[in-house]
Amino acid sequence: MVNRESYLARIRPFYDAQLVKVIVGVRRCGKSVLLKQIRDDLLSAGVGEDQVTLINFELFANKHLRDADALHAHIASRMQEGAMQYVLLDEVQLVDGFEDVVNSLQASGSASVFMTGSNSKLLAGEMATLLSGRYVSFQVMPFTFNEYLQYQTQRGGQRGASREHAASPEEELSEYLAWGGFPLVCEQDDPDSRAVVLDDLYTSIVLRDIMDRNGIAKGEPLQNVLDFLIANSSNLVNGKKVADTLTSNGMKISMAKTYSYLQCIEDAFIVSFVERYDIAGKAALKYEKKAFACDLGLFHMKKNRSKRELSHVVETVVFNELIARGCKVYVGKTRKGEIDFVVMRGDERCYIQVAYVMQDEETIEREFGAYRYIDDAYPKYVISMDPITSNIDGVQHLKLIDFLRDASLLRFG
Repeated sequence: MVNRESYLARIRPFYDAQLVKVIVGVRRCGKSVLLKQIRDDLLSAGVGEDQVTLINFELFANKHLRDADALHAHIASRMQEGAMQYVLLDEVQLVDGFEDVVNSLQASGSASVFMTGSNSKLLAGEMATLLSGRYVSFQVMPFTFNEYLQYQTQRGGQRGASREHAASPEEELSEYLAWGGFPLVCEQDDPDSRAVVLDDLYTSIVLRDIMDRNGIAKGEPLQNVLDFLIANSSNLVNGKKVADTLTSNGMKISMAKTYSYLQCIEDAFIVSFVERYDIAGKAALKYEKKAFACDLGLFHMKKNRSKRELSHVVETVVFNELIARGCKVYVGKTRKGEIDFVVMRGDERCYIQVAYVMQDEETIEREFGAYRYIDDAYPKYVISMDPITSNIDGVQHLKLIDFLRDASLLRFG
């Protein structure tokens, strides 16, 4: 089991806080495992087993607890006077009326509540009203490259049986960029099995986290929109552009319906929409956003690989890595153009340009020259897959594999 320490380190300071800890992310990215690791973390810190209640509502054995009254009675029976009860609720949206249960536990002052869900609507409606200002949320992603390496190392013996030699980090990166980091996909050793698992994951996300939860009757128009977004990961999109492109390709869809689908897709965490940020004006611009698929395996499933797409692959993996590190990410707008990413961590920030390789002077000028129109002193980076890097005019050039393996290389100012 991969120890997801980067998430634990951010959640750990809130273990005993009265704030509800909300863990969200795309289906099958590892939220349930993370919740178990939080339980184990608590136990290793000296918390008694009778103080920890972990319930996975997807298990048939817990079906009777999907009723709010039954759930509250079960948790209340475990509460001990004068002792904190740690309540971990996995896929809590399956409980009818879970909002009242969570609010009651939070208000009691004697329970520390953690809950997971695969849809951002977990914090919408009544839940948002009840917990306004009284929760912290953490988004979990499929395995980062470091987690992928850790997982494949743990599987070494089993995986090595199908290989002639141990894979180098560079070879592992090539596999990761092709198949992504969904844990269930990483378990598979051959391309056919990976493709089947990816297809099943995609179908379950569409059916359970988008169609069922939003009452969408017809799946084809939704899948057309989702396929377009995933295949165009790292491109600027808006509802009109998506609707016009699909309609011109014979898949007629209204702009209103497209915008509705975009929201449902974003709620399921399968695609992120990133706002542009006016660096000079220090303000977010909402009229056009970049779309990023949550996982490169899905990207390749929806689009055939070619050299011209590799820049989108690199940009997508950098974006997902930044989100996994807990950063807030924007697309930067300058007076003369754009910066791929404005990365914020609290009050600190840095800038990142992403390219496949520095193949000629034109590419070097485009990537490094983009910073010419930024007059502040925040750290500036170019990330690419070049085997040799060269810093230019104070802009640091990082190899993609180094950036993914060593979080300390990215400095904030």
